[in-house]
Amino acid sequence: MTLSELNKLLDERHSCRAFRPDPIPKDQIEQILTSAARVPSWCNAQPWDVIVTSGAQTDTFRKALQEEATTGAPAPDLPFPTSYSGVYKDRRRECGWALYEAVGVERGDRSASAKQMMQNFTLFGAPHCAIVSSPAELGPYGAMDCGGFITAFTLAAQAVGVATIPQAAVASYGPFLHRFFNIPDDRLILCAISFGYADSEHLANGFRTTRAAPSEFITWAD
Repeated sequence: MTLSELNKLLDERHSCRAFRPDPIPKDQIEQILTSAARVPSWCNAQPWDVIVTSGAQTDTFRKALQEEATTGAPAPDLPFPTSYSGVYKDRRRECGWALYEAVGVERGDRSASAKQMMQNFTLFGAPHCAIVSSPAELGPYGAMDCGGFITAFTLAAQAVGVATIPQAAVASYGPFLHRFFNIPDDRLILCAISFGYADSEHLANGFRTTRAAPSEFITWAD
């Protein structure tokens, strides 16, 4: 693969927020996971563990997750950011408003924005969901390694026409996920990845986020 081909793949990948119900063949899911697992990890620990839902299990999980999000309280295994400031706050707001504008949510309409936010817990209609966890004993390094795995998963999926969205929102209900999937307490649930074929006609898939120019994040130590 050339750099231009890699850049094309990176440009095509986006966080999909509306999926078609068609399932992905199991062997193709396994191929995506196999490719993702080729990423580097600290001391080659390969700390990721992945639970993948399909079919009726996805629907059962989706229903239970919606109920938990409606009645329960967030309690993530991995602490969420304490705040967003400066340029990070600006980028976060830009992304949020771009989504709301795409789906027709007007500024100040908190009911509509809350309804859109709750789509996280429908898994955006995806036929599959992957729950990614790491050993608690590996701490931030295990989480960092899994970040590479998640990125590779999204790119490998994009390469075969499968859309994805990594979701911290789902992982915010840690105790529920531990119970539902019987995940041991000595593992940290990091995120979910909802995936399937994109509904290209849906308004939520009609926008793209921007990226900072290299000059905004590179410091040359010549």
